[in-house]
Amino acid sequence: MNTKHRTYIGVFLVLTVACKGLDLGPKDQISDASFWKSPDQFRLAANDFYYYLQGAHNYTELNSDIAYGDAVSTQLRAVSNGSYLAEANSVVWDTNYFNIRATNYLLQKASESGLGAAIDRWVGEALFFRAYHYWNLAKSFGGVPLISKVLDVTSSEVYTARSTQQETIDFLIADLDSAVPKLPKQSQLDGSELGRVTQGAALALKARAALYQGTWLKYHGGGDPAPYLNAAISAAQQLVASGAYALYTGQGAQSYKYLFILQGDDSPEVILAFRYWAGRATHNWTRELWFNFMIPTKTLADMYLATDGLPITSSPLFQGYDSLMTVEFQNRDPRMAMTFVVPGSDVFQENGFQPVYPGFSGSSATRTGYMLRKFLDETVDATQFRGQYDFKEFRYGEVLLILAEALYERDGQISDGDLGSTINLLRARAGMPALTNAFVTANALDMQTEIRRERTVELAFEGFRRDDLRRWKTAETVMPLAIRGVKFVGTEYQQRNPTLVINSDIFVDANGFIVGEPAVSRHFLEKHYLDPIPLQQIQLSHGTLVQNPGW
Repeated sequence: MNTKHRTYIGVFLVLTVACKGLDLGPKDQISDASFWKSPDQFRLAANDFYYYLQGAHNYTELNSDIAYGDAVSTQLRAVSNGSYLAEANSVVWDTNYFNIRATNYLLQKASESGLGAAIDRWVGEALFFRAYHYWNLAKSFGGVPLISKVLDVTSSEVYTARSTQQETIDFLIADLDSAVPKLPKQSQLDGSELGRVTQGAALALKARAALYQGTWLKYHGGGDPAPYLNAAISAAQQLVASGAYALYTGQGAQSYKYLFILQGDDSPEVILAFRYWAGRATHNWTRELWFNFMIPTKTLADMYLATDGLPITSSPLFQGYDSLMTVEFQNRDPRMAMTFVVPGSDVFQENGFQPVYPGFSGSSATRTGYMLRKFLDETVDATQFRGQYDFKEFRYGEVLLILAEALYERDGQISDGDLGSTINLLRARAGMPALTNAFVTANALDMQTEIRRERTVELAFEGFRRDDLRRWKTAETVMPLAIRGVKFVGTEYQQRNPTLVINSDIFVDANGFIVGEPAVSRHFLEKHYLDPIPLQQIQLSHGTLVQNPGW
């Protein structure tokens, strides 16, 4: 994008030693003692927090049922099929506690600085990022040790026991509540500040975490979900009422597709993103997705409604799976063709737009027969390892989905008015008919299923699916199912690949659909609702860290 900012200061806190009044500090580095003197220095320190937002190359969805791939991480595939084991160390644990320490350090220096309200904004950013990293820990491990001060090896808090999941969520929500009044509104950012944390970002994270905990308590037990569902509703409604955000519609009917690439950067839908810019911070995500590092599954494909708003199991508009490769994409929610590569459709590559046919050999080889279109940029730079489009980790579309779901889960129903101001805004952008209570009743549908369907298709491949299945407590039913793909036997896929030997080169089920991973190889046990605490952390804790059940 054109206007980017981030100053990486790395490890700038160099401790100096004084000896008999001599200044022996290095002349080319800033000492810790001389650094924390002005608001601008606190801003520089806060800049470093942004590096740890979720960036492109986000393959998180590989741990779920809607994506498949093994080119990136065998660990994510092991998580998906339930074969993963407790490990000595965890990147999630180490990275987030590293950053929690960094935020605690800024907060400590702020309290010592005497600068008061002049540094409120940077204190607010530190509180946001501390909450963000505790959120990453909570959704992985449940309850974790809550550390709110800078520790050294002699600190007794090094051996802090785990708090509960509810206490962890309460802690991070309190941080966010403290952060909001210190942070600017989106409208208060000037052009050079786009991408910094705002009140909207804090409210969006609060809504996300509160919905997670509320639905976790509702479906797993252990407490009253109502306060958290109310907190999610309140945070989402505040964000909506601010008027600072709106769905991206800059590309008309194709806006959903373009939201996730360069055209959608800095759009009104973006609340907080990991930002890239030419010549300084770029990525290669488009090319990796060309080569099917992450691919959709039949589970996701079948979730897209027909254009009459009905599921494909009941809509007369659904054309089935037989014959042509394109037939299952006909008369479907337009977001399907903006998420999947429709066989024969044009994809921007090194030589411009070229028709692409997902296959089973060469550069278009895919284990399910599907290919991912979402996140494929249409610039020459992206085709040459220099992608500049941002990864939008927090966006307004998610907030609308949180609001709709939280209202339904709290009340057991949702009004047409609330549907109109949430889910139906997303449907209207995509060109889909509205969801109403009368439509649900007339067609014997289930409102909760439709709300969850909308969330899954709208947020596909943005990293939410496994967390959703775990909080809904449906993972034990969904995750053990086979990973399947397109119908191969008797279709154009088989005609275009006549040399493939079934059950040797390619595996299919009794109905001729590709099987990427059979059900017999997939498991989801009760213990998989939480990830294991790293074994080395347990060993180092002097008995204060207790492993999650079943691990």
